[in-house]
Amino acid sequence: MNATELRATISLAAIFATRLLGLFMIYPIFAQYARGLSGADDRMIGLALGAYGLTQGLLQIPFGMLSDRIGRKKVIVGGLLLFALGSVVAAMSTSIDGVLLGRILQGAGAIGSSVLAMVADLTREEVRTRAMAVVGITIGFSFALAVLVGPPLAAAAGLSGMFWATAGFALAGIAIALFVTPTPDQAVARGVSGANFKRVLRDSELLRLDFSVFILHAILTASFLIIPSALHQALGLTAAGEWKFYLPVMGGAMALMVPAVIVAETRGRMKEVFVAAIATILASQLVLAAAPASGAAAVGALILFFTAFNVMEAILPSLVTKFAPSAAKGAATGVFSSSQFVGIFVGGAAGGWMHHANGVPGVLVLTVALALIWLAAAAFMPRPPQRRRRTDAVQPGIEKA
Repeated sequence: MNATELRATISLAAIFATRLLGLFMIYPIFAQYARGLSGADDRMIGLALGAYGLTQGLLQIPFGMLSDRIGRKKVIVGGLLLFALGSVVAAMSTSIDGVLLGRILQGAGAIGSSVLAMVADLTREEVRTRAMAVVGITIGFSFALAVLVGPPLAAAAGLSGMFWATAGFALAGIAIALFVTPTPDQAVARGVSGANFKRVLRDSELLRLDFSVFILHAILTASFLIIPSALHQALGLTAAGEWKFYLPVMGGAMALMVPAVIVAETRGRMKEVFVAAIATILASQLVLAAAPASGAAAVGALILFFTAFNVMEAILPSLVTKFAPSAAKGAATGVFSSSQFVGIFVGGAAGGWMHHANGVPGVLVLTVALALIWLAAAAFMPRPPQRRRRTDAVQPGIEKA
């Protein structure tokens, strides 16, 4: 990468990180801390945890296409302001309904597709996959860091303090977008035609990736409705002490993730790593179901799960760049991002309902079923091309002062 591409990639990855830190920090602690809110039960807790994904899912495509028309930065800054507003509403709420409203407003800041499209705008074809891999790995590291810092921060500042911190992260993301990230030439960020958008929706391989990110985040969100109680039952950990568990687990998961991503990207083993990661997620859920009260099983299952999750977060954006038509980057990344966040909503809502009706076993039945369906769909994936199969690339440019 040249200097401009490196600056663009790192700054856009940092914008992703600031937003996702706030999103992921509440995952380990929300199910426990939300019980202190008025009106909270298992169904409402699951709905509030997943509600962010509903508005994200609905708005990713229109925001991605809007960014093609009016420019990426305007959409990114506006989305981060909405995210900050929702965080403030949630921070000031004392009821589960108020937190639900705040989560819905947070999700209205749907900038994921615009950020991914901007990475593509500001990088050349030959380094674009590498840039997307950097963003994907950053997402994985953000998740790992968020899971580690969330429990002690919640112990010190409570659920309200978590949301105030999330608002601060959003403002930091705005500063990065305005003062660090290069601005694409407007010629790069032109509108997506209806024909190209239909092309994205009819592409079977892009749809397979959209389905994959949907299932991945549905399983993640549903799992975190029961992981805290599983850790308490198996290891006697309270919410404040969960970081002692997550630190070695996430460290091991990140150490295992890096070589897997390297093998996938540099040795042409993307499909093998992709399928193996899904099988690993399935195995983790089966281990939890088989021995829910075993500390060793909990440690092993969650190392497997977080390793595979981080691998997927790193390689899925890269796979999208290999298959997406470059004339419709905003639309393609919009559909992909929408699928991710709809998965968050479905995982939270369905997981909360299953937890309310059938307890921990019900949630594990849901996650195992989702993983089995996903594995069956992935088995028929062709090997992705080493270079993108479409050649209608738009050269990146920087807006002149």
